[in-house]
Amino acid sequence: MATTELLLLTPIEDLGNEGDQVNVKAGYARNYLLPRKLAVPVTRANRKQVEVLQKRRDERLRKELEAATAIKEKIEKVSVAIAVKTGPGGKVFGAVTAQNLIERLADEGIALEKKQVSLYTPAKSLGKHTTRIRLHEDISVDFEFEIVSENPIEEEGAEAENA
Repeated sequence: MATTELLLLTPIEDLGNEGDQVNVKAGYARNYLLPRKLAVPVTRANRKQVEVLQKRRDERLRKELEAATAIKEKIEKVSVAIAVKTGPGGKVFGAVTAQNLIERLADEGIALEKKQVSLYTPAKSLGKHTTRIRLHEDISVDFEFEIVSENPIEEEGAEAENA
């Protein structure tokens, strides 16, 4: 397979950050990276851009780290209770998903993306639950939330007596 050596101008997920020199397949370079001006071929003239790009990357990473730290502090102060409909015996109808958490945190003024919340299985029971929120490659926080019943919990035996 033919490969091409390129200098990345912008960060590309699973490939590298700006200023990185990468080897990619020729077709990927020719059809995607170069037409979109995400990368340039490595030449003597382009190598001079490396320093500028690396300074830009360092500045961007520093700002991202500061922002992630600020969001982490906000998340640690927030207490979230999500009300759900329940049936007899406190059985939850449906489940609480990562999207529900994101919407609830947005109400508190904390904007997150779905890929940052690691709720692997939807929460389907009342009580306290914990999920990991990854804000930055170096910063993650274990977030605790509670699922409460929206309506009073009826005992299963009480229903049988009323019938």
